[in-house]
Amino acid sequence: MNASPAGRRVAFAAIVCGFAALGGYLLGPAAHHGGTPSQPAAASRSPRPAASAAHRAVGASSAAPDIYQWLPFTQSGLAAAAATAIRFGDAYGTYTYTEDPAEYAASLQAVTSAQLLGQIEAAYSAPGVAAARQSQQQVAVGTAAIGSLRAFGPGSLTFLLQVTQQVTGTTGESEQVAAYAVTVTGAGTSWQVTDVELAAAGNS
Repeated sequence: MNASPAGRRVAFAAIVCGFAALGGYLLGPAAHHGGTPSQPAAASRSPRPAASAAHRAVGASSAAPDIYQWLPFTQSGLAAAAATAIRFGDAYGTYTYTEDPAEYAASLQAVTSAQLLGQIEAAYSAPGVAAARQSQQQVAVGTAAIGSLRAFGPGSLTFLLQVTQQVTGTTGESEQVAAYAVTVTGAGTSWQVTDVELAAAGNS
């Protein structure tokens, strides 16, 4: 998909809205008239040309259309990608001051590309960050939740992910919440996180 991210979002919204309207159109007569009309003559009439054309255009019956036939991923693929992003967020927000950088990175390894894992490990061991974590004996437990799908393409999806951390240490307890744009790449049910940024900064 070569359109800009903004274009993809607009197109996605238009597709969903269009499908909802089409579903209402296709299901409307049964909903408003309580099923099959009781007049025999009505049942024998041929469908109107416009309705027939609409059915041919989407290959639809009386059921609402499956939007995934127009998208570059399946329903199971989307679910697997979302699960990967959440698993990443949980691990990304969870750490303890007793861990060294390699131990922290190991918790992310199963769902993170090697390149991104190296970047995360380097950030975790940055002198100022590491010193504060050690001196305050910080322990954090992260819980991730997906807010929305920001962008998608044939082999990647970017989720807006909220990570809530319960942090304890020598200074007491606190809750920290941050929003990230997390990109996963792959296909089918096999995905890995390849980029993470603060939601306001990038990955759009």
